[in-house]
Amino acid sequence: VQLQASGGGLVQAGGSLRLSCAASGFTLDYYAIAWFRQAPGKEREGVSCISSSGGATYYADSVKGRFTISRDNAKNTVYLQMNNLKPEDTAVYYCAADLTYAFGTTWYRCTTPQHIDYWGKGTQVTVSS
Repeated sequence: VQLQASGGGLVQAGGSLRLSCAASGFTLDYYAIAWFRQAPGKEREGVSCISSSGGATYYADSVKGRFTISRDNAKNTVYLQMNNLKPEDTAVYYCAADLTYAFGTTWYRCTTPQHIDYWGKGTQVTVSS
């Protein structure tokens, strides 16, 4: 059972990256998926979240209008499209899965570590000015 985040890299300010979160050993169909990030010297913070159905999405204020979360359950993968990147977006990005079955989720639940069932290994995003 594993979650793997990928797609990070070095990009100039204003550029774009698409992160992927792929699951192996289990299906993401019944999981809400959240993206977190942690910058050096800072606490981990929730960035975005998508319900198991994909019908609800949530974003931190700092990324609204720039980031888009989506999921393709057929590919067992969740994506985070990041546009207009800023240097302050530099961080290690992690995806995480919360088993919610067909129920919805909330921003609070999605980004509360105690509800997370699986954490993925992070992927580094570096935005140069």
